[in-house]
Amino acid sequence: MIAVDSSVLIDLLGGDTRASASEESVRQALARGPVVVCDVVVAEVVAGLGYGAELFDVLEEAGIRFSPSEARTAVRAGEMQRRYKERLKAEGRQDRSPRAVPDFLIGAHALLQCNGLITRDAGFFRDYFKGLKVIVPKPA
Repeated sequence: MIAVDSSVLIDLLGGDTRASASEESVRQALARGPVVVCDVVVAEVVAGLGYGAELFDVLEEAGIRFSPSEARTAVRAGEMQRRYKERLKAEGRQDRSPRAVPDFLIGAHALLQCNGLITRDAGFFRDYFKGLKVIVPKPA
């Protein structure tokens, strides 16, 4: 089971110039097994694109399933964000583009409940979620 990050789903649904690369990555993942989005991705896509409940119809049509986050996912996400903040503090750095809890929830969901994540934010997920298979859409 492969999870899809918000950025990739927004590419697909919002008609971004990167849509074809994102579509190909999702198509390849679907050929190997289930592809899912978690509750946080749904919330981010609805907030970003203005979709409502019809988003689930669009996802179903595309063959993408819904997979809610489990309690252990929420705990891991909180632990990872705490570690992130401690790391910044120890390095004496200011966070110029702060990572919010949703980023950590998406990563923890993909790590603990799935076998990988399709995302354009590979550096972050590889850094904080060791062992997570990260799939980056590549332009043709």
